[in-house]
Amino acid sequence: MTISKTPLLRSLALAATLVAAGAAHAQVQVQDAWVRAAVPQQKATGAFMRLTSAQDARLVSTSSPVAGIAEVHEMKLEGDVMRMRAVPALDLPAGKAVELKPGGYHIMLLDLKQPVAAGASVPLSLVVEGRDGQRQTLQVSAPVRALGAATGHDAGGHGAHGMRH
Repeated sequence: MTISKTPLLRSLALAATLVAAGAAHAQVQVQDAWVRAAVPQQKATGAFMRLTSAQDARLVSTSSPVAGIAEVHEMKLEGDVMRMRAVPALDLPAGKAVELKPGGYHIMLLDLKQPVAAGASVPLSLVVEGRDGQRQTLQVSAPVRALGAATGHDAGGHGAHGMRH
């Protein structure tokens, strides 16, 4: 009986170690998540938040049931024109808060399937990849804020104000 217990105990110990390693793998905190409200005919809006990872990681994809497409975007001043473009991944350096905010990096929700009204919540899935290549999916519920509401963030952002993709 001792012989059969030893492999079982080793297997259980290995499984516990793997579970602990997986839990410690990315450890990304999401804070102050919110989505900008959209008027009924609008087909796009932005999601914003602060991400802090315990270890070096990258935000590699995002999705939401309210949008046909969800992408990580960057707004950048090129000459005198503000341009917005999708980025393949966003680095999350260990211990450093990365702001997703109007006028900078953000999540763009495109091809909205339903109105995104103030007071509602938008579910978001964020896929984070550690340096080891392992991925973790974070589920976020982001409250929707009215278009003119004080956000504590820069008021710049989306609209037709000279932005080009």
